[in-house]
Amino acid sequence: MKRNRRTWSVLLPAVGLALALSGTPAASAPPPVAAPVLAAAQAAAAPLASNVHIFYYSWYGNPAVNGSYRHWQQGGFTPPNAIGANLYPKLGAYDSGDYAGAVNQHMAWIAQAGVGVIVYSWWGQNSYEDRLVPGVLNAANQYGVKVAWHMEPYAGRTAASTVTDVNYLNSRYGSHPAYYRDAAHGNRPAFYVFESLRVTDWAPIAPLRGGNIILAQTTDTSKVAGFGGMYTYDAIAGATAPGWADASAFCKANGLVWAPSVGPGYIDDRAVPGNTTPTLGRDNGATYDREWGNVLSAANGGPPSWVSITSFNEWHEGSVIEPASASPPGGNGYQTYSGAYGLTGAAAETAYLTRTKYWVDRYSPPPPTTSTVVSLRARVNNRYVAADNAGAAPLIANRTAVGPWEQFDRVDLGGGLIALRARINSRFTHADNTAPLIANAVSSGAWETFRVVANSDGSVSLLATANNRYVAAENAGAAALVANRTAVGGWEKFDIITA
Repeated sequence: MKRNRRTWSVLLPAVGLALALSGTPAASAPPPVAAPVLAAAQAAAAPLASNVHIFYYSWYGNPAVNGSYRHWQQGGFTPPNAIGANLYPKLGAYDSGDYAGAVNQHMAWIAQAGVGVIVYSWWGQNSYEDRLVPGVLNAANQYGVKVAWHMEPYAGRTAASTVTDVNYLNSRYGSHPAYYRDAAHGNRPAFYVFESLRVTDWAPIAPLRGGNIILAQTTDTSKVAGFGGMYTYDAIAGATAPGWADASAFCKANGLVWAPSVGPGYIDDRAVPGNTTPTLGRDNGATYDREWGNVLSAANGGPPSWVSITSFNEWHEGSVIEPASASPPGGNGYQTYSGAYGLTGAAAETAYLTRTKYWVDRYSPPPPTTSTVVSLRARVNNRYVAADNAGAAPLIANRTAVGPWEQFDRVDLGGGLIALRARINSRFTHADNTAPLIANAVSSGAWETFRVVANSDGSVSLLATANNRYVAAENAGAAALVANRTAVGGWEKFDIITA
């Protein structure tokens, strides 16, 4: 495991720690919202928040992909049922190289939460994690998620090696469309340097500042010379925000990025048996709300440049928002998310994704969507697409004229993404993996989002973002529409006709 916990004397004074563990809520944090509001927070998809970043770990392995377990066995446990974590993943002891499975699902969940950037835990050139970067970039790109970098304290890391590493990452991966660059700060990529206080002289990084945003992990404003910003990482410190107001003011005054970190809780008892590291209970979601309240509070400097979330999947430290199993392997004493925001059982597994979207939308409100009434006409047979049987049956391109079943609201989500809502029943078109498209979704999410791809002959194709497959008028229009094609042919071409 990478952490020797936290540098408590720097990041969290003793008084702040006591308050963090007491469970006393910050005055600025609102109470949890009711389940109907949580559902509403997952309404129509919008461009992901590029100023919300989440720490992401690719250090896991299992025999099916890696040849053996990696990281799950920390603390002396025997996977797959017993792992070094107090919560158990919904996906089980997965492999970080399973791009089509676990990693694809991760990116779908991150997009569902509205988060636009993962901060990838990176352990040096040609490390296990470095070798997995291309597959993660490709998976992230399918969901519009971008990738920034968490520069970890691998053996021998220095300021000079960090300069080499930044240049390496930019050169090796910088041309990938999922490579994060912040449009609000000169289109520069971002690098978070974990445990930056391990190095006393960071002067070598100063020349990189013009083309990169390099963040120090501290709130000590005397320790950031040469850096382009500051972040905290520590999920416990987020409960009391020690030093945040000063760090925020310093960053604003000096043109730096301030990216404080929020988390849902912290527990590493199984990963480090016998340790005395403090823990922070989730309090059924109240802890996460309190930390989000702190990050947005005017008393702490108001909304920061970015919000960083600790974490998506640091299972060893129990700071995850990745769905945790509601029914983990018995006999291991695992915790679950049951009770979070009033949810229990399977419904609670995604509670923190939903709540993250709630807070993301308050920190970075999505732009209003616009819609236009359209009809779709398949090029292969020149027939219009109908939400057959008033939407009760799958979509099919077999109509010679436009009537109520053939009209859709084209909801523009930005960035070439759309949702299609059938006017006959006000339900969104849903692409359920390889099942036929059907207008039965009450709101739009990943499976209801399509990218409009322009073809050279003036037609368009619809790419389902959830599985990265093109929509086809199956059997030359004689069968229902389905999103299962990897390339565009005659059956995958349509005209979008404005009513």
